[in-house]
Amino acid sequence: MLEATEAAGKEPGETSTCLRVNIAAMRKKWVAEEKRVVGTRPDLPEGVVKSAGRVLQILEYFDEIQRPANVVEISEMLKLPQSSTSALLRSLVAMGYLYFDRLARTYLPSCRVALLGNWVNSPMFMGGVALRCMEELQQKTGDAVVLAIRNGVWAQYIHVLQATSMARLQVTRGALRPLGASGTGYALLSTLPDAEVRKVAHRINAEARTGAATAVSTEELLQVIAEARRAGYAFTTDLVTPGGAVLAMPLPVTDSGQALVVGIGGISEVQKRRRAELVAVMRETIAAHFPPA
Repeated sequence: MLEATEAAGKEPGETSTCLRVNIAAMRKKWVAEEKRVVGTRPDLPEGVVKSAGRVLQILEYFDEIQRPANVVEISEMLKLPQSSTSALLRSLVAMGYLYFDRLARTYLPSCRVALLGNWVNSPMFMGGVALRCMEELQQKTGDAVVLAIRNGVWAQYIHVLQATSMARLQVTRGALRPLGASGTGYALLSTLPDAEVRKVAHRINAEARTGAATAVSTEELLQVIAEARRAGYAFTTDLVTPGGAVLAMPLPVTDSGQALVVGIGGISEVQKRRRAELVAVMRETIAAHFPPA
C-alpha cells in the first residue's frame, strides 16, 4: 500500500464544546479529546503578482470562515501590516466586493462576489453532486475534505471543507501539492496511462532544474502510480506536512474532460488506524453520488 505524505493550509476558528462532544461520540472517540492542528497556510506561489494574490486570498479566506472579519484578523492571515491590509480592503469595498460595517468595524463579501463566475459553473457543480459528496464525507469522518484538479505539475485544491474534529489537518483552498509527491497528485496521475505519467515526470524534472519543482524518479513514480491504480486510491503520510495524511480517490467523472480527485485529510497516526474504515466510507459515498451509467 502507498505510504508517503500530504498536508496543507490553515483554517481559523474552533469547534464548539457541544459539537466536539457529538463528533467524538459519532466517531467512536478515534482521537483524544484535545486540540491538535497539523499544517499551516501556504505562501503565495512563485511568480504570482502579490497584490492580485492577496485580493484572492482575502475572498477565499471569507469562504473558509463564513463570517465577518476585521482588519487585524485579515492582516494576520495575509502576514501584512494593517495599513497595507486596510488599503486592500478599502479598494474591495469601493469596487463593491465587500461590505464594511462601520459600527462593528468588520468586512463581509457582497452579493457581487456570489455572482462572480456563475456563468462558468459546469453541469456537475450546478447539480451540486461533487459538493454533496464532499459534505457527506465530512459528516461521516469529521476530517477535512478536498476536491483537487491538475494545475501544471501540481495538484490544486479547488474546494475545501474544513475538519470538525479536535485533532485535524488544516487545509487551504487554492493550495498546491506536488503532482509527483502527494496523495492527491498520485490519485490524479493514476487516471493517466504510463506514457503520460512519464511525460509529467519529465516536465517535473525539467522544472526542478530551475528550482520551480522537486525532482522525481520516473521509475519509482510509475511504481507508486501502479499501486494507486490497483488499490483505487492513494494514501500518503508525512510527505508534504509532518504529521499529516491524505487518502485520495479519483471521481468516476470528469469536469470538461479534466480529472477530479476527492481527498480526506487528517492526522497521520489517526488516519493509519482508520485507513480501512476511511477507504470503505469513501468508496460507498462516491458510489452513492456517482452511480454507474
